[in-house]
Amino acid sequence: MRATVLRTQTSAAARRPGRLILTGLAILVASFVVFGTVLVQQITERTVRDNLSGTPAGTDLVIGSVDVPPPTADVRQIRAVPGVAEAVARVATGVSIGAGYLNLQADPGRGPLSTVRVIEGSYPDQPGEIAITPRTAERLGLSVGTTTSGTGGELTTPAPLIVTGVVEVGADAGYDAYAPDSAVIAWARLTGVERVDVRVAPDASTEDVRRRVSAAVAGQPIRSGAQVRDAEANAAAEQVGKLFILVGVFVSIAVAAAALVVTSTFRIVFAQRMRQLALLRAVGASRGTLVGALTAEGALTGLVAGVVGVASALTLGYALPAILRATGHEVSSPGLPLAAAITVVVGAVVITVLAVLAPALSAAQVSPLEALRTASVTAGRRGIGVLRLVFGLLLAAGAVLAALATISRLPKPDQSEYDPSRPLLLLVASGALAFFALVALGPLLVRPVLAVVGWPLRQLGPLGRMSVGGIGGAPRRAAAVSVVVALGVTLISGVVIGGASLQILADREMALSAPTDFEVTGNGQPLPPDLVTRAEAARGALARVVPYRMVGDATLLRGADKLGDVEAAYPTSDLDLAALPSTGDLDVAQGTLADRGPGRIVLNSWVARDAGLRAGDTVTLAVAAGRVEVRVAAVLPGNGPLHAGILADPADLDRIGVPAAYTGLLADAAGAGEDGRTAGVRALRQAIAGSEGVGLAVLADERDRHGELVRTLVWIAVGLVGLTVLIAVVGVGSTTALSVVERIRESGLLRAIGLSRTGLRTMLTVESGLYGVIGATIGLVLGVPYAWLAVQALGIEAPLTAPLLPLAGLFVVLVGLTALAGVLPARRASRVSPVVALGADN
Repeated sequence: MRATVLRTQTSAAARRPGRLILTGLAILVASFVVFGTVLVQQITERTVRDNLSGTPAGTDLVIGSVDVPPPTADVRQIRAVPGVAEAVARVATGVSIGAGYLNLQADPGRGPLSTVRVIEGSYPDQPGEIAITPRTAERLGLSVGTTTSGTGGELTTPAPLIVTGVVEVGADAGYDAYAPDSAVIAWARLTGVERVDVRVAPDASTEDVRRRVSAAVAGQPIRSGAQVRDAEANAAAEQVGKLFILVGVFVSIAVAAAALVVTSTFRIVFAQRMRQLALLRAVGASRGTLVGALTAEGALTGLVAGVVGVASALTLGYALPAILRATGHEVSSPGLPLAAAITVVVGAVVITVLAVLAPALSAAQVSPLEALRTASVTAGRRGIGVLRLVFGLLLAAGAVLAALATISRLPKPDQSEYDPSRPLLLLVASGALAFFALVALGPLLVRPVLAVVGWPLRQLGPLGRMSVGGIGGAPRRAAAVSVVVALGVTLISGVVIGGASLQILADREMALSAPTDFEVTGNGQPLPPDLVTRAEAARGALARVVPYRMVGDATLLRGADKLGDVEAAYPTSDLDLAALPSTGDLDVAQGTLADRGPGRIVLNSWVARDAGLRAGDTVTLAVAAGRVEVRVAAVLPGNGPLHAGILADPADLDRIGVPAAYTGLLADAAGAGEDGRTAGVRALRQAIAGSEGVGLAVLADERDRHGELVRTLVWIAVGLVGLTVLIAVVGVGSTTALSVVERIRESGLLRAIGLSRTGLRTMLTVESGLYGVIGATIGLVLGVPYAWLAVQALGIEAPLTAPLLPLAGLFVVLVGLTALAGVLPARRASRVSPVVALGADN
């Protein structure tokens, strides 16, 4: 009997491959995602290894290292070694040229060991000649034939530099210059280099040359070019590996979500076959036999889903790099990880078997008398057992207690040392307990949540009421699918809120360190008065110019006693915050910035803590012999703008004898984009022209890098947690498709009493959307507080924020996706004739 039942169940499943794939669709997608992640990691690592080494492929030997840099004399000795076709010293030195900066690097400019390509003019061949990159030419206002002067390396007296050419490089930072190693060494008067790259002559043996070089420069480490390239590629690939560890965490969550979806799907499938299972019980099949047969069906489903998922991922994994290479992108193909493929397929089978156990055990409890029913479908249970209720409540209580423990360990306002590891572990534990509590108590939560979110639909008429009733009539099914949606929404809302908080924190940090596009400083000396005047006159290229004074010897006194433990004084500035566009991004820990004015100062958090001051305290601000009584108007939560410890009013600095000459100015470009920024740089260089010791920094580049980094991290995180949402949407689609079969008689009855095809299609589509509404509602209720706790637990002083528009967009998108997942099943149901539907026995 056992073999007969097993053969009956598995052959019936094999005869309906469409139903088999639909049942295991979530596992198929999970297998595709898991094996696709393996392939993407291989593609990324191989691409990094093939393309991101900084050592040219023509390098056969590398002499020297960071720990043992070769002296310049060794370069000449290496070039004299028989068998050495070319030896290039790699060295870089910073060069100050007037108001700008250059990173002068040694490169031969031509040949197999070169990393640059001349696109204009000629490559340098004499000391004092340089080639620059296109962006450097734009930023510094240089061109071929321009002569400037600068200092760098061991050169302390300005020496001329002539631009002879423009070169193309892999990454143009906007301050890069190149020249042959001999020219760089001679001009900067260097005594050592970073390393020496050697190309061996075609007719020479690399090992022989290695021995000769080792004898010529004893004590210097010698590595092969392949070893160095591998080390560079491995270092980059190691970062890729660390990133994919994080990816693996989110993939694991998606797999767990797939298991939940498959469990719900099998419950629906087995409920549709209750009469058949009861007949098997009536003819002698034991409960154990049914459990074994249903588990075998689950294993077959997992096997097919795993194989199809792996095959699909492998096909796309090989096709996509080929397509990208055809479009000019350097992307390597993956290998053929058979062990990983087999592991994924076996894992798909195991997870499906585990997921099917609970539904199989429940279905095997069917009584043989169920065979006497006229319908093959048995109505699902609406409630949960006492044991499940108690277990769910215990999990919920544990989640609350872990959350309270997290709150108790959050950093205090004046706490100087904080370790976020324990609060974060407690928070993760709380979130996991909350999710499992949601799985256990989900059927009880569906009805009250549906009563709230479904109220607008019920007001729209019979279709709305039937849609809400269809979900409320099967709360266990609705809970199983909605819980997965809720998990995805919780994760994504956490990422959105965390990303918004980090963006505000980054904007605040940039408002302090890079409040405008440009900064001009005198490097500790006053700016020439006409420089500020010329900058203010360049209104076509500059939108605003804000000069300021910065003094480094200010102290805070109470009576005759100096406050604070530091020996040095506090840097103090009279920067006009109101004139800066980024002032609105600043936050305060105490007081208000609007209260700053004559007789009122603003302190950064470190100065306030060191001096023991709070907002409202009165203190004496002193510079040399000058004294003025001031009140603390506000305390910032971190550093002050431009790293100032004290922000004072200009009138107060005048009263204590600070010279009136400005020490720096901030400016913004009038135009947008790179062109506007370049125009602003040129205007400021014209204003600086002829001023010794004045430097210009493009702060906007740093701000752009920080902003791009935060946005990239947020989008990567959204993409990763989106895997769970994908599984949830697949679950909604498969659940709706299977429920259409289960409710075919109900659909026929509705059509028979006058419901149109459009009405039936709309009702079922709305039901699918309601899965998303319930899940998104629960997800946001959990996601927002957990995201806020996570931000606080990190201890990074990021503000708590709720980006309403992105969260509302997330809600609408999730509801739309789940509704779309039900469109095809709804269309199928609407096409069935009422007569056929009423006569169907499923």
